Amino acid sequence: MSSDADADRKASFAPVADARTRLLVLGSLPGEKSLAAAQYYANPQNQFWRLMQAVTGAPLLSLPYGERLEMLLAAGVGLWDVVGSAVRPGSLDTAIRDHQPNALPELCERLPALRAVAFNGGASAKLGLKILAGRRDLALIPLPSSSPAHTLRFARKLESWGPLAAYLD
Repeated sequence: MSSDADADRKASFAPVADARTRLLVLGSLPGEKSLAAAQYYANPQNQFWRLMQAVTGAPLLSLPYGERLEMLLAAGVGLWDVVGSAVRPGSLDTAIRDHQPNALPELCERLPALRAVAFNGGASAKLGLKILAGRRDLALIPLPSSSPAHTLRFARKLESWGPLAAYLD
């Protein structure tokens, strides 16, 4: 691996999940702004927090990051990424190369209340569905990406994301 590739190798964050997690939302790999801030979905143009506010009914947008995570956990939502590490210049999923997956099956086994896994975007779904394909006990839900690079209007994204609320009851 060249030094340029080493510089472009990025790693995901630790999972945010606990025994209350009923819905696990998986991204592909944090983008540049998220990595720089050490926060999931830190790009203000990313619609993740707005979508999850609609799904959970919790006032996520008005909260600081740590409280957003606490509120998601209290609502039964966990976060992680399908990709544990990869070479990716920039933030686009299409640039992901030489990826190593996160230990998704192992995490799912440690979450006793888990009912569904939602994949935030095409890259997450393509990779994650292969990893979890044998899990007949979980709903596996591909979603349109919350990323600003995915230009679908918010209302259309919400049509797909909104029904996730059923897994939180």
